[in-house]
Amino acid sequence: MTSQFRRLPGATRVVLTASASVWLAACATSAPMDKPAAPPQAQPQPSTPPAAEAPSPKPTYGSFGIDTAGMNPAVAPGDSFYRYVNGTWLDKTEIPADRSSYGMFTQLAEEASRRTRAIIEEAASANAPEGSEARKLGDLFASFMDEAAIEAKGVAPLKPELDRIAAITSRKELSAALGDTLRADVDALNTGDVTTSRLLGLWVTEDFNEPSRYAPYLLQGGLGLPDRDYYLVDNPRFAEVRQKYQQHIATMLGLAGISDAEARARRIVELERNIARVHWAQVDTQDVLKTNNPWPRSELARRAPGLDWEAYLGAAGLGQQREFIIWQPSALTGISKLVGGEPVQTWKDYLTFHAIARAAPYLPKAFVDESFAFNGRVLSGAQQLRERWKRGVDITGDAMGEAIGKLYVERHFPPEAKAEADKMVRNIVAAFGQRIDGLAWMSPETKARAKEKLGTLQVGIGHPAKWRDYSGLEVVRGDAYGNADRASRFEYRRNLAKLGKPVDRSEWFMVPQLVNALNSPQQNSIIFPAAILQPPFFDASADPAVNYGGIGSVIGHEIVHSFDDVGAQFDARGKLANWWTKEDAAKFKAAGQALVAQYNTYRPLPDVSVNGELTLGENIADVAGVAIAHDAYRLSLGDKPAPVLDGFSGDQRFFLGFGQVWRNKYREPTLRRVLLTDGHSPGEYRASTVRNLEAWYQAFGVAPGQSLFLPPEQRVRIW
Repeated sequence: MTSQFRRLPGATRVVLTASASVWLAACATSAPMDKPAAPPQAQPQPSTPPAAEAPSPKPTYGSFGIDTAGMNPAVAPGDSFYRYVNGTWLDKTEIPADRSSYGMFTQLAEEASRRTRAIIEEAASANAPEGSEARKLGDLFASFMDEAAIEAKGVAPLKPELDRIAAITSRKELSAALGDTLRADVDALNTGDVTTSRLLGLWVTEDFNEPSRYAPYLLQGGLGLPDRDYYLVDNPRFAEVRQKYQQHIATMLGLAGISDAEARARRIVELERNIARVHWAQVDTQDVLKTNNPWPRSELARRAPGLDWEAYLGAAGLGQQREFIIWQPSALTGISKLVGGEPVQTWKDYLTFHAIARAAPYLPKAFVDESFAFNGRVLSGAQQLRERWKRGVDITGDAMGEAIGKLYVERHFPPEAKAEADKMVRNIVAAFGQRIDGLAWMSPETKARAKEKLGTLQVGIGHPAKWRDYSGLEVVRGDAYGNADRASRFEYRRNLAKLGKPVDRSEWFMVPQLVNALNSPQQNSIIFPAAILQPPFFDASADPAVNYGGIGSVIGHEIVHSFDDVGAQFDARGKLANWWTKEDAAKFKAAGQALVAQYNTYRPLPDVSVNGELTLGENIADVAGVAIAHDAYRLSLGDKPAPVLDGFSGDQRFFLGFGQVWRNKYREPTLRRVLLTDGHSPGEYRASTVRNLEAWYQAFGVAPGQSLFLPPEQRVRIW
């Protein structure tokens, strides 16, 4: 769920999240937030924590999987289900100083990080053979952890790249330099991944129009801030961020010994502001019909003049590619025009700063501290840089994630967990099939197509069937910056190598140690990494009601992504094609718009509402996912009644299991960024989707007059 899910949240390749830079990703998490009582109003979390923070209490999940100590039974479920389930935890938990948000996903991610550290350090101390995966893992981590060596080298590792930029004298050379920075590090169907600090983003995946082949998708990029609104919206908060961003750029240039840093910084910010002016809004980038624009390579120069496309694509390793899918055509045209029109020197300054910014984690402490001061404190609200070993674990995982995942699965994913999860998936898929059969509003023709698509759904549990080969990755002990650069290029070449080859439908897009889940509409596949298959989401020995409410709702969520506002536009083969009757499509859209209206009323901050249109896909997946999981739980009981445990009925425990996984607290800067750019609603409102389910009203006796009560005709039913 970097969907805390795919898309479950903040990322389709649905993930729970993403960010505009390495440091923003390292300092911020995209997870639901803490808020007091019921909608629509809630107060922001303070952006500055107490000077000395107490350790956050660790939940104890009791005899059947619910952290009852974290509940607040003084709150009526019908007034604020979120606070009823999580109120005491919310009141007592402080966001750790090195985090911009904190919740169940974060807690599990921290545990996965500790486990991963043990795996890496064991590899580092094992005296493994030269060239082995274990040796590479150990050398990657050790190189990053050797601060003394990094300090001694200063900016020397980056100097060759800065010299190449300084030597640019023409627009052809500029275009080639821009092309050399291209990486396949965006996911167009995850809204958090659309903006990149590189001029353009590349996504290599199945072709919308023929899913048996790969296609290269080109996306808008070029921004150092998370979204175009940070540059264009005229309010005091964004104005302050822009001012601090300009100061940050000047400081980074100065640290690298670049002269006239203040003037260069002004020009860079103005250039990025011009780029932002041609960017598409987040909602538009989710409209797959608008974004499906195949362009022959021969048309690039005519439709998007300014950039020297021959030089750009040649340097990017795409010189032989004959066709591209352009995600935001007008943005590409506008960005290309700027390459041809803005002074070459301004572009050189731009390239220089972003080269320094990308290298900052591997440079001396002054660069690290300045990068955190802006990306961590200003953009995310974090108060303290994460410990170096945690950053080292992330960086090593970025380079060789599946090599770590292979060992992680051996140690931390028992076969019985996979077997139990497999059984739950089968039950939830069956429940969804029955739900399709019972839809009164859908015609038999569309039902048949929906069942056909459900029948082709691929499910991955725990880990991929085959592991990635890292034999071609060169790792040099003591070369932290070089290792990161080579790993980035290695991954880029791996993606380019897919072009022209048959699609590998077994490929995973997450590593086992990631706490997240994913749906790929083009593959019609869902993935649940090993690290999410643990409490509070899943415990093979826990009460089934809690498991179905936790991981069951996640499974349902990911299944529904194949049938949400985006997924429903792909057929059983993963092709972007209409399989709906006109009448059924209109009814489906109307239900979606009712959900948009419902979420537009939620106001996490006094001056900012949830964007119901931006979050529609995730909200559909939430409401239908929990409904399907509840159906599956009831089916799993057979004809037997559910036991009452500690005074809670089976249905109550199911909904408690759902509600507790969305515990989360945000610092205000991160919450604002999430509301602007993330396709996931904050946790309170994800949990509050239960107000659309009749079974929840029955379970807790919710009545008119309570804050969450909706008359039956206003409850949104989708799938």
